[in-house]
Formats: sequence, structure tokens, C-alpha cells
Amino acid sequence: MYFDTHAHYDSGAFRSDRETLLASLPEAGVELVLNPGCELESSQAAVSYAHTWPHVYAAVGFHPSDIEKLTDDSLEAIRTLAADPKVRAIGEVGLDYYWEDYADHETQRAGLARQMALAEELGLPVIFHDREAHGDAMEMVRAFPNVRGVFHCYSGSVEQARELIDRGWMISFTGSLTFPNAKRPPEVAAAIPLEHIMIETDSPYMTPYPRQPEDRKHRRNSSLRVYQVAQRLAEIKGLPLEEVARITTENGKRFFRIDGPSL
Repeated sequence: MYFDTHAHYDSGAFRSDRETLLASLPEAGVELVLNPGCELESSQAAVSYAHTWPHVYAAVGFHPSDIEKLTDDSLEAIRTLAADPKVRAIGEVGLDYYWEDYADHETQRAGLARQMALAEELGLPVIFHDREAHGDAMEMVRAFPNVRGVFHCYSGSVEQARELIDRGWMISFTGSLTFPNAKRPPEVAAAIPLEHIMIETDSPYMTPYPRQPEDRKHRRNSSLRVYQVAQRLAEIKGLPLEEVARITTENGKRFFRIDGPSL
């Protein structure tokens, strides 16, 4: 059984079959899914899904793409959502310096700091997005030594990964681990202990390789493909797939404080 620790089922890509797909996951071997929000509306949707399906959990927060929407009122709304027992993290938060149409770097850092402070206050971990912002991301981690979290879709260096682990953080890999031209994710996966690794799909993005014929048309990922991330990780670690599935699922349950598939 697998734990897809990061999937965006609030995306419009799942509009036509969201209910059927989410309901089918346990029979397909996906024991648990965590759906992070990217702003208030998607955070509310994530909590709604978590109460509809016992195997779904939620995180709430503002992604750097939407950080300009973070206000005193919306932060208070996130605080209220975070009190729900099926909310297990603040996220998806972070920094993204790749897209030029995102908020300026100072605005992103300020919004992230407010959410890191909220996580510290509530005793919740964070789900951290870091794209082309490795230096500032690590500075933010160091500025909040009492906050723990996971760097999702990890793209940093081995040295940064080791510092994160030393600070009690986790590293999570997506389908990028399977990409034919991937260099850094496999290198990091080989260098760090499996006990500090989680797996995810980042659905509907990051579809693993090899892709199926229908992927060429729709390009939509789902939790049904999380096993491909586990397969590649098993190859890198030289371990049986079943062991990697078991350990990464245990890691996710421990990190998100989940005792079983439902409360």
C-alpha cells in the first residue's frame, strides 16, 4: 500500500471524475492521500475532501503563486481551518523564483514567514515548495528552528538535503525522480536515508516516466501512478518495491501523525 503525500485534487483536471477516482484509490493500493491547498478556496476544498473520504487528509495554506491573496483575514481563515482534525500541515507554502509573473521575492518571503510563524504557533509541520530559491528557502528554515516540514518535489542539493534532515525535516520525491534526464533527484535519493524520504505525485502534474499513450493527450497525473515513484526509488536504493512502499508509507504516517486510514 502507498501513501501519496501530495496531490491537488481540487484542480480542474479532476472535475469530470474526482469523486470516482478518489473513492477508487484504496482498492488500487493507495492507502492514504494528502491534499494541500494553494490559497483559501483550495484549502477549503481539501478539508471538504478529507471529510468525504476517510483515506484523504488535508493541508491548508498559500502557495507562492497566490501569496498576494494572503491578508490578515485570509490568514485567520487558514488558522480556523487548521484546527480541523483532518488537517495535518500548513501548506503548500514556500518560495518560487522561477515564474516571473509571481509576486516579487520580498512579498513571497514575507508571506512565507507569516505562515511559518503560524505553523510554529499551532505545532503543525509545513509542506514547503522551493523552486529556484534554494538559498532563501534554507534561510527561512534556519529562521524558524522550531518548525519542521517536508521539502516536496525536492530539487535542491545533497548538502541542503542533509542539513534539512539534521534539522528534522523530510525530503519528498515526485515523478521527476523517473525523468530520463533527471540528475539531481536520483543523486539526492541515493545519498540520504530512506527513513527521511516520502513519495508523492503532485497530481495532476509531474507524470512519471514511462508514460502511457493516453498521457500524451491529457498529461494528467494521479495517485494511481505513485507506485512508479516508489519503483524508481527502489531501484536507486537496491531494495524490494514492497519494502520501499512500506517504509515511505510509515514515514508519511509518522510525519503527518496519522495512525491509520481514517480518524
